Amino acid sequence: MFEASAVKAAVLYGREDVRVEDVPEKPLQCGEVRVQIEAALTCGTDLKVFRRGYHARMIVPPAVFGHEFAGVISEIHPATADWKIGDRVVAANSAPCGSCPACRRRQENLCDDLLFLNGAYAESIVIPPRLTARNLLPLKPDTRFLDAALTEPLACVVLGIQDLRLQPGESVLILGAGPIGLMFLALALDAGCRVTVGGRGEARLDRARKLGATTAVVVPDSGDLSEVLTASPGGYDVVVEAVGKPEVWETAVRCVRKGGRVNFFGGCPSGTTVPLDTGLLHYSNLTLLASFHHTPATIRRALALIERGVIRSADFVDGETPLDDLPNLLQQMTQGNRAVKTLVRPPSSRNQ
Repeated sequence: MFEASAVKAAVLYGREDVRVEDVPEKPLQCGEVRVQIEAALTCGTDLKVFRRGYHARMIVPPAVFGHEFAGVISEIHPATADWKIGDRVVAANSAPCGSCPACRRRQENLCDDLLFLNGAYAESIVIPPRLTARNLLPLKPDTRFLDAALTEPLACVVLGIQDLRLQPGESVLILGAGPIGLMFLALALDAGCRVTVGGRGEARLDRARKLGATTAVVVPDSGDLSEVLTASPGGYDVVVEAVGKPEVWETAVRCVRKGGRVNFFGGCPSGTTVPLDTGLLHYSNLTLLASFHHTPATIRRALALIERGVIRSADFVDGETPLDDLPNLLQQMTQGNRAVKTLVRPPSSRNQ
């Protein structure tokens, strides 16, 4: 009897329960391709999923895990067009349906039927037909897999930048010095803005300085914003919340100037609420935004920024671990590991 071949993959079973196992390779269906993963990256969303044990929209255990990756097409279903074995590619972690009301409004990030993809922490991954058609992109010959693996999170930040409509010379405050905050920093600098970063962890703040932040300061637990506001006494033109905590959402509103703009980019835990000063919002004529996820257009814009050298893995990836050690790494991350991003290297990867 024929036995299907197997690949190593991380499988999420529940709360803080991820195991690296041999998983049978599924035969390809029409429209699918199989990608050998050359680089996969850790992500704050994956850490949240690991802690909770599930994500209502993205992943229900038991399920293969992870969503930031790049690699090489290793198998194609005979009825799948436009791709060939050996193509170097990056895939988004979702694809919109293209036909629901949100998609017709060109708001594909709000698609009523977003198809999500998980399984990046593995030797290979199957790309479903809709994603193959809409959000699988070819890489230039000299694009490193490690750089390309940043495409998905960067695409979310690109949408946030587009929503803010940054103008050259504006003062921008980014609250949060994790990978998302640092990506906002890089894109705001590329747009010609002056950027202050407020966050925790001296190593991350030092990275922000090296990327070009005008000022990078620790935001204390007390909520004292004096040092943050010193860089822009009248408040900032734009404030980005890149932490995902209700108290930091409140802080963001207190830091923006009259007539300024706030992007509540960091998603807070389900069920939380935020009290906001209605007088401040109204009489200061504030614009409040909340950007979510990405679109096919921002996926392509993100890859273009990477291939132009605006975003480089050297500025964001500061650790590496073999796939077998992923469960230990996730435990370390829950205990305060402040690495920006970690490369999870499958045993079959060849180069980055």
